[in-house]
Amino acid sequence: MIYFLIYLFLEVILTIEIASRIGGLATFLEIVASAMIGIFILMNFRHTLSENLSALQMRQIDMQGFSNRNLMGLLGAILLILPGFLGDIIGILMQFSLFGSLIINRFSRKYHTPTQPKDDHVIDAEIIEHTPTLR
Repeated sequence: MIYFLIYLFLEVILTIEIASRIGGLATFLEIVASAMIGIFILMNFRHTLSENLSALQMRQIDMQGFSNRNLMGLLGAILLILPGFLGDIIGILMQFSLFGSLIINRFSRKYHTPTQPKDDHVIDAEIIEHTPTLR
């Protein structure tokens, strides 16, 4: 919640500062252009998803890289659609996978898979049946 309030405060301050310098018409055109870019990215997301899926199948990326790329692309497109200069800057940077992975690694929880306790009382063996068909 605190991150959202900080983002909202910075968004308002930055938007007012930039809008007062470039004017109302340029601000309006920037908001419309960034929203159109965000909508274009969302409309073509299925192509991006299929490219990432094929990269995952070819083992060029791992599962975390696959989810990072797709999640950052979606969030970046949504931030481009929303009005505001800070959201547009972050949305453009999220389209690049390096910046997106930095954000994911910063805010994601680290989950470790639980390991099975080692049982020292089990003997690993292979059972071979003695049948005439094996000879």
